[in-house]
Amino acid sequence: MKQYIIIAALAALAGCAKQNGYDATGTFEATTVTVSAEVSGKIVGFDVTEGRTVSKADIVCAIDSSALVLQRRTLEQQQKALLSGKPDIQKQLASLKEQIIKQKTELERVQFLLEDDAATQKQFDDVNAQLNILQSQYDAALSSLSKNTASIVGNAAVITTQIDQVDYNIDKCRVNAPVSGVVLAKYAQAGELAVTGKPLLKIGDTDNMYLRAYFTSDQLSKVSVGQKVKVWADFGGDERYEYEGVVSWISSESEFTPKNIQTRSSRAGLVYAAKIAVKNDGRLKIGLYGEVNL
Repeated sequence: MKQYIIIAALAALAGCAKQNGYDATGTFEATTVTVSAEVSGKIVGFDVTEGRTVSKADIVCAIDSSALVLQRRTLEQQQKALLSGKPDIQKQLASLKEQIIKQKTELERVQFLLEDDAATQKQFDDVNAQLNILQSQYDAALSSLSKNTASIVGNAAVITTQIDQVDYNIDKCRVNAPVSGVVLAKYAQAGELAVTGKPLLKIGDTDNMYLRAYFTSDQLSKVSVGQKVKVWADFGGDERYEYEGVVSWISSESEFTPKNIQTRSSRAGLVYAAKIAVKNDGRLKIGLYGEVNL
């Protein structure tokens, strides 16, 4: 007897679906984004409330950055002190360079004297040897000073990278909304400690919503990704609005029909979930009942 009652009820549901002209029903949902802290610190500003609409890039939470600012100043002073020790190569080699110029002049003078037999070959060789010594001293000093400079510049570049990392963290102390939408949940309050990776709030992208509907296996041949369908939002009573929807996803696995969903077949039967993207005109709300017609 119970079996006959269940069958009759299922037939009534299917008949109701046909009479109302829909192939499946569901509820409107939105893609949600959970925003987490990327740095640790005390929350000094968190004025958003649940249900508030935020725009992409809006600052929704502020974390104390005082320690990071002090760290940046320390790094700047370290870099300044390091660069102050960079040698002035031109000044430090100026004396040797002047000696080399004078020695070259002396070598030319002795060479002229040698050509006129007014100087000996030994005198020329001695002057030339002294020039080579000065040139070797200059090259060695230049190499040493250049390596020292390169080492200082390299260490300063490391500090620059550290400063950039601190700047990045300071920027992350201002938490921006990654998408436009409605604040669905708030997990912390001003004055609490934010921890890296800890969720702060959840935002729903209500501009681009979708209807999660369920189709039976015999309807799958009529449904395909990218297909345009008609969607109705049911606001209760006779208030219904039509929207153009696009099937954006179809599940590859079947499931039992959720209790609050009606299809053209038995509720207890296996169905396939599908997402139908709908552009929100401002009236659609998360959890609102909807119908779809193929």
